[in-house]
Amino acid sequence: MPRPAATAAAPPARKVPLRKLLRAASVACGVQFGWALQLSLLTPYVQELGIPHAFASLVWLCGPLSGLLVQPLVGHLSDRIAPAASPLGRRRPFIAAGAASIAAAVLTVGFSADIGRLFGDDITPGTTRLGAICVYLVGFWLLDVGNNATQGPCRAFLADLTENDPRRTRIANAYFSLFMALGNILGYATGAYSGWYWIFPFTVTPSCSISCANLKSAFLLDIIILVITTYITVASVQEPQSFGGDEAEHPGTEQEAFLWELFGSFRYFTLPVWMVLIVTALTWIGWFPFILFDTDWMGREIYRGSPDNPEATQSYHDGVRMGSFGLMLNSVLLGFTSVVLEKLCRKWGAGLVWGVSNILMALCFVAMLVITYVAKNMDYPPSGVPPTGIVIASLVVFTILGAPLAITYSIPYAMAASRVENLGLGQGLAMGILNLAIVIPQVIVSLGSGPWDQLFGGGNAPAFAVAAGASFIGGLVAILGLPRARIGSSRRRGGTHNR
Repeated sequence: MPRPAATAAAPPARKVPLRKLLRAASVACGVQFGWALQLSLLTPYVQELGIPHAFASLVWLCGPLSGLLVQPLVGHLSDRIAPAASPLGRRRPFIAAGAASIAAAVLTVGFSADIGRLFGDDITPGTTRLGAICVYLVGFWLLDVGNNATQGPCRAFLADLTENDPRRTRIANAYFSLFMALGNILGYATGAYSGWYWIFPFTVTPSCSISCANLKSAFLLDIIILVITTYITVASVQEPQSFGGDEAEHPGTEQEAFLWELFGSFRYFTLPVWMVLIVTALTWIGWFPFILFDTDWMGREIYRGSPDNPEATQSYHDGVRMGSFGLMLNSVLLGFTSVVLEKLCRKWGAGLVWGVSNILMALCFVAMLVITYVAKNMDYPPSGVPPTGIVIASLVVFTILGAPLAITYSIPYAMAASRVENLGLGQGLAMGILNLAIVIPQVIVSLGSGPWDQLFGGGNAPAFAVAAGASFIGGLVAILGLPRARIGSSRRRGGTHNR
């Protein structure tokens, strides 16, 4: 494909300073703030609206199904836009539009109970609110569309700015992971606190109880954080005018339809690319049950509460808040791991680091199964408060999982960026391809985890057993099939030294 004249005449670009890469990654904080609220509060919330636990996971199909097409499509479109076509370049318009979608979505989700009442919902506790559920599903779908439309171009934006330099790509993704950790800390801390409705007293309405108003207030805080971090990212640095690997596409792809180009690119994949996708898929089969049911597990199995039983509702919400606190601790370790991750990969190699982290995930999920068994067979005091040892053990497991989560947020993206770039595909399309290895397992888990849990009594333990098995297999595949060479080999040697 002939190189555009303007690009050929462009002078060599100076490397973007690391401080600007740091600012460019800051939008991850705002996006992850809302994502943390989504993970910690929305599974309990949909059950308050009347969706049974066995079908709660089906609600989360919105995310994987939208991500299946939205992120690859947005990445493809941002690859195709000329940098000079917009004052913001080709990636930042999508980042800004995605952030606006997230803001609209959290308002829709937060006020779904109030909107449902306008549609005639019966607001008696314990009843199914069909209007609110429909509004919630629309908002939830829009929220995941916004998340995918923001994160994919932001990852590609960072890859563009690092000019596919392996070390700088790792550092940029570590920055992104660090801001995700900060967003998680803020989001989970917000979810763990039950008094936000005092700041926004108008959120308490006849159709929205205190717990619902607290969720609504937390999402209003999310919008404030999102606006600030999106502005920092969009204003941080000008996009480069040439993108190396994005222009070196395979012959004939310029005029190909999007889906044909997306799936047609599979024929160019080498074994290292397939290994990255396989390990990513197994990793997310492990993560998604935890993401779906982490705070629900704390509320049900540890605190013995239930969102649809008035006598056990308070215990359930106490457990959800304790789970949010555990996820906040998880995010602290996530942030620390993000800081030291580059050194770990330099010393041991990315494949070994990723593999060991997956095995650590598996051990943590097994520990959750053990804790579930012990809690089920223990006598709780008359107050119903779980023994301190059980709560501490649960929090320790939540915290430890922050280390492999940091690796999941960083290493796969850096590996995909280098390996797919070496094939001559655009970075936006590369992030979309990696996203397929994330969302397809999520679809499978969303469809199967609820009925699978119900088959074994309705708890969360069966899904965690599947998560442990997938994580362990993924760890073995990463250790045996992904490169472990230390940094220092040739930059273009198939990416074997990259994260």
